[in-house]
Amino acid sequence: MRRHIVVSGDDALATTIVEELNSAGVSIVKLDCDELADTDLAHAMAVICAGDDDARNLEIALLARKTNPGVRVVARLGNDVLREAMAADNGPGAILDVADLAAPSVVEACLAHTAHPFQAAGIDFVVSRTEAPRDATLREIYGDLAPVAVIHGRSSTTPSEVVICPGRDLRVRAGDWTAMIGTADELAARDIKVPRASATRTRWAGLRRVSDAARTLRNDVNPMFFRAVAAALTLLVGSTILLRFAYQRPGMGWIDALYFSTETIATVGYGDFSFGYQPTWLRLFSVMLMFAGVITTAVLVAFVADLLLSRRFSRSAGRRRVRQLRNHIIVVGLGAFGIRVVSDLTAAGYDVAVIELDENSRFLSTAAELDVPVIFGDATLPQTLESARVEYARAVAVLTQDDVVNIETGIVLREMLGARAMPRTNRPGVPLVLRVYDRALGTAVAQRFGFECVRSTVELAAPWFIGAAMGLQVLGTFSVGQLSFMVGGMHVASGSELDGLPMHELSTQTRVIAITRPDEPVQLHPRRDARLRAADTVYLVGPYRELLATLRKGQLPQPSAAGDERRPQPATG
Repeated sequence: MRRHIVVSGDDALATTIVEELNSAGVSIVKLDCDELADTDLAHAMAVICAGDDDARNLEIALLARKTNPGVRVVARLGNDVLREAMAADNGPGAILDVADLAAPSVVEACLAHTAHPFQAAGIDFVVSRTEAPRDATLREIYGDLAPVAVIHGRSSTTPSEVVICPGRDLRVRAGDWTAMIGTADELAARDIKVPRASATRTRWAGLRRVSDAARTLRNDVNPMFFRAVAAALTLLVGSTILLRFAYQRPGMGWIDALYFSTETIATVGYGDFSFGYQPTWLRLFSVMLMFAGVITTAVLVAFVADLLLSRRFSRSAGRRRVRQLRNHIIVVGLGAFGIRVVSDLTAAGYDVAVIELDENSRFLSTAAELDVPVIFGDATLPQTLESARVEYARAVAVLTQDDVVNIETGIVLREMLGARAMPRTNRPGVPLVLRVYDRALGTAVAQRFGFECVRSTVELAAPWFIGAAMGLQVLGTFSVGQLSFMVGGMHVASGSELDGLPMHELSTQTRVIAITRPDEPVQLHPRRDARLRAADTVYLVGPYRELLATLRKGQLPQPSAAGDERRPQPATG
């Protein structure tokens, strides 16, 4: 029997997974909501739960594991508690969250990082994106570093063209962007420095937050509050001075006078001092003092209540704090994806401001814990973006759950930022990162409107689900221009197409960076004439479609049986 993969879900991620598996020649069973009981889970090679309903994904994953303990279960779970509980004893497969998978790419784009670190075969590698310093071949400039991609620059005859996994003898021009893989030492040997993150927060951040809080309080408090405080203090000081010199039988010191004035104004006396045996004028003064104290106290309580309970204060707190920010990163959208990006940026030490339309977002408490100011408003309006001080921002990430809102916001931002809105990869400015869920729409938007940093969460997450279902060890994803690349490790089965295959016969759009063999040292950057052998673990980099095709060659072909009663048919999406 030819084993199949069961895929559940009806959103863009599930549809993309089905399309890619069909393109790779994998037999698919598309699971609808009412077909769970009739689906052949016992003979499935893998079960992918890719819908956006955690409860549904959890139900299918648990049933699949119960029916077939050896099946690869790849489930999408956005709930942190459920995901950690399932991942603890999931068995073959993976428990994944789209936000976790896609957020690192957005963070890298926001920070304009030109290096992407990852680990393979126990070795730390770095994908470094740099400009070619002169006209020469890749081998002459970078030696044995493995080329991943080349983006032709303006001086090229084909500007902006991307060459995937070129040979080292490819000739490049000065100004072409190159993406090369190597260890940190290998890069350093070629005078390529791996940049370190430079946080914008300093050791004075704590003092600045205190100053910002005081300034915010001052600006938001009703101006009459300070006059009421001044009146209360004047009344207290005046009464203290008067009682110090006028109170008789016995006389009063300064502390006694202050104490007696306070309890009179607050109307909490008289257990120890009294005006009963004082001159008439002093008793009349005490009457006036008590009335003035009651009025002043009531006014102060009213102002404090207004400060604590005012809706205006909670809405404007974020705007007040943002007024002090410089060189910060603006994140539009406080959903599951947005808060993950915010968390990563704050963990790296960067100042972040958030724009969110929903005042009841469930992630507001998390933003408060991260000490991130939130501005409530419509990000498609220029005035809302201005309140976030976009003119002083170092990057803007638009990550709402609505693709149309993201595109509209991106267009508004591009108009506001003008020349600062990074229209080309090699032009300095403000990185503008747009989240577009559907990959086809993301590509079209990037081409039509000239956005260089459009990130499709489907494009970034789908390789992880597909790779985990097919037995590929996914190690990471990264972007070069608008193309997504995947790093993965695969096992070469005895008798497969890859067993004994020379390296130069592999796909030209994949790059082998390391090979591990039992009882042998790791082979880094193997030569084209090297042959793969059974039991090798091969670590590759390339577009995930190419990696999947290579993965299938490394596996034994699955026999099919004519007597299969329910042969799965390729899904149409």
